[in-house]
Amino acid sequence: MASRAGPSKSSPAPGGSSSITPKSASDPILRNALRYTISAREYSLLHRYVISRSRALKKRAPTVDSVQKMMEGGGGTQRGRAQSLGKNDKRAGSKGGKRRDSAGEGPSTTTMADDYNARAVRHSLRVFVATGALLKLWGVVSAKLLAKKQDPALVAKQKKQPLHKSPTLRLSLSLSTILLLYRLLFRFLTRMRFALLDPSAAPFRKRNPRTAGTLTSPYAPAVGASLAGLALGVYPSQQLRVSIAIFALFRALEFGWNCGEENGMIWGWEKGVNGKPDKKRLRPWWWGSWMLQPLAAGQLLHAVVFDRDCFPKQYGDLIFKNSTAYLHPKPAEFPSSMQWPGVYQIVDSLAQMARLNWPPFISPILFPNKEDTLPASLTAIAPLTSGAHPLINSLSCATLHPSDPSCTRTYLTAWIRNFPTLTRFFLIVYSAMLLPRFSSLYHFPVSTLQKLVSNALRMSAFVTGSIATAWSSICFFQTWFPRTFLPTQRFFVGGFLAGFWALVERKRGRGVFLYSARVSVDSLWKVGVKRRWWRAMKGGDVWVFVLALMLTGVVYERDARAVKEAGWRKGISWVRGEEWKDWVVEEEEELAELEGRDGEDVTGESRRDTD
Repeated sequence: MASRAGPSKSSPAPGGSSSITPKSASDPILRNALRYTISAREYSLLHRYVISRSRALKKRAPTVDSVQKMMEGGGGTQRGRAQSLGKNDKRAGSKGGKRRDSAGEGPSTTTMADDYNARAVRHSLRVFVATGALLKLWGVVSAKLLAKKQDPALVAKQKKQPLHKSPTLRLSLSLSTILLLYRLLFRFLTRMRFALLDPSAAPFRKRNPRTAGTLTSPYAPAVGASLAGLALGVYPSQQLRVSIAIFALFRALEFGWNCGEENGMIWGWEKGVNGKPDKKRLRPWWWGSWMLQPLAAGQLLHAVVFDRDCFPKQYGDLIFKNSTAYLHPKPAEFPSSMQWPGVYQIVDSLAQMARLNWPPFISPILFPNKEDTLPASLTAIAPLTSGAHPLINSLSCATLHPSDPSCTRTYLTAWIRNFPTLTRFFLIVYSAMLLPRFSSLYHFPVSTLQKLVSNALRMSAFVTGSIATAWSSICFFQTWFPRTFLPTQRFFVGGFLAGFWALVERKRGRGVFLYSARVSVDSLWKVGVKRRWWRAMKGGDVWVFVLALMLTGVVYERDARAVKEAGWRKGISWVRGEEWKDWVVEEEEELAELEGRDGEDVTGESRRDTD
């Protein structure tokens, strides 16, 4: 074994001392440290650009050939035989057994197993270090940017936490453990499946048909490996963990929906002349992710009024910041000794109006001697209603636009105030997003700028229209609905109508709609727990994450084309230990190449083989 690691002696160095490269290469501690921290290709690049430029490092560091041998664990013949067996197994495998040479499917050697395990440990360590560094950097940046907004007591409490309770450490440990366990479980179950499919395992399959059928299913490795998601429980139960679980679930459901559409399980098939299914029905033109926005907007508007503790603060800040036509700041001439109602006091007063079945407005200007112009529970908005226009009849109108009796004019005022501001904001956002694609601006400046401006205008119209419609619907319903008709539910109806502004951005606003839906699902779950519609399950978000991993793995195994984004396909392949490759493109290119040879016997090497 020592002879494989390198020669026993080396020629003297120019300085007169002998090189210790062979000893370093044969050192088991150094060999394992290298195997679990860097690959042979990466070491070759490191040696070329860093080590070879320093005489001291070049004398003491192992050579590229010795590192290559210790990574392979032997000569090229053994490795070439393992690659050949893996290629033959891939070509002879079923549809569910593709892309498995790097995951250890089919005949392999102990050397290949060691390479796979070392690569899994190496990648998990890198995930641990990278996520820890990024989270630490984000903590420093956010502390500088949000130093004035953070509570000093909370910051001091976070600094006093011991290392094992640090959220940064536990999140890094959780993500790296998920990756490591997923790869090991996926490889183990894949090898077990092929062992059970071997003819020698026929007696076991006959004695245990159900167990054998489950373990030999092409989806068994993906389902079993998803249990690695339980390692998400290493991270403490905080909002970030819930957000990760909901995001993973939404992506998994989206992949499942795409798979159903691609296979005609949703819209069905059109029958041909022979009466048999001929081609898939196309999706209706009006169907899309925009349909989530009305439901999400309705739920969120109801939650911000009645269950603000279950409402995301960042989402509310965006709405309240662009609602100055309805939520009026304190006037400059208002006496400082008197209290002006804040944003949340106005929202709470609207909720109380709904509970009181929307009492009528009695103008203090027309009835100066009347004392009970406002219910006792609504005295917080007295500075607004005391000077409201005498022509206003609705208490909600007197609260939201006291100086203007026209709801329509207030609605137009909201558009005039918010649309230019939001347009400038989205122009900056879309311009920043254009920086990675600067070449398109260089080659096609007119069309690129036109697209940039149109995207900003559409998004501004969507946001402005949604916010203005949500607030104006409150006044509209109190004017035209009976007082006792849907007194509290009308907030959901108003938000639902405001969500239809998503039609303006239905082709390019998919990310915004899905974000609103995820936030709404999180808020709805918290509202249900608060009102005891259902019970919270301890660690339920972890099991949701496991379910999302399971569904994603099954869909990827069933039809990888259901994952539309090439980056996501590469990421799923990397998590499974099948390298950072888009196997859909690889297989399509290989299939086109095979079809172009007109039935020739293909014995050359596959482009999917791993090094």
